[in-house]
Amino acid sequence: MNTPAFDTAEEYEDKVTGWWRTGVSRIRPGEILLRGYPVEQLIGRLSFADTIWLMLRGELPTAAQSRLLEAALVAAVDHGPQAPSIAAARMAATCGLGLNNAVATGVNLLGDVHGGAGQQCMQVLADLEQAASQGADLDAAAERLVADYRADRRHVPGFGHRFHPRDPRRDPLLALVEEAVTAGEVPGRALRAGTALERALSQGRSRPVPMNIDGATAIIYRELGFPPELGRGLFVLSRSVGILSHAWEEKSQNTRIKGPLPRPLLPAYDGPAPRDLEPRHA
Repeated sequence: MNTPAFDTAEEYEDKVTGWWRTGVSRIRPGEILLRGYPVEQLIGRLSFADTIWLMLRGELPTAAQSRLLEAALVAAVDHGPQAPSIAAARMAATCGLGLNNAVATGVNLLGDVHGGAGQQCMQVLADLEQAASQGADLDAAAERLVADYRADRRHVPGFGHRFHPRDPRRDPLLALVEEAVTAGEVPGRALRAGTALERALSQGRSRPVPMNIDGATAIIYRELGFPPELGRGLFVLSRSVGILSHAWEEKSQNTRIKGPLPRPLLPAYDGPAPRDLEPRHA
């Protein structure tokens, strides 16, 4: 067996201790640094939202950044058992799985279709913001985007809701963004892009297509400078709270093996009518 040789201590450090090199944390006996801050100085002084910002961005948030991030995280915490991720976690809990497995079951359902609209909307907003920065009329750009989506028979992510005529989380979140824009705390580019899309979607319709939670949080995360992929990660952090709560509630009820339908109901069957297996001849 060949043993690697190191000419200097620096080379040893680079090749061995540098294998998992990280700027996020430093853990040594008796020491825990998070982005350079001793954890004992953070405990009791930073909120969880502040700590999320610090860990992802490397520095402490301003008061306005912390307020907007926390509002977005709170708003997306839960949407009841009609959300597949919540239902799956509850079913997992009735199958005797531990809370960690039940939560993982729910989180693993958060993908492109269920849980991905926020990230997708962030990318749409980024594209509109770029077009506006290059001199395009924002309303015209939003109208073209909506026309393209409709031509492809696709839904614009972040708008409309299968359950709510008007998502109750939209207005308070956008009001916070508007306050931050007025105070000069965020630039307002994503807010302008999002509301332009909302106007474009409502043109020619008897009923408007208002922004939903994914659109509202996408605006906040864009205003705060998060890339789209982190927007989905933040949604997962938020929704994990609801998933954990529902899994714990279901587990506490001691119900065994709950499927997707109540027990008196059976799934509709549209296969062949009952038939007998004919004898097989040699």
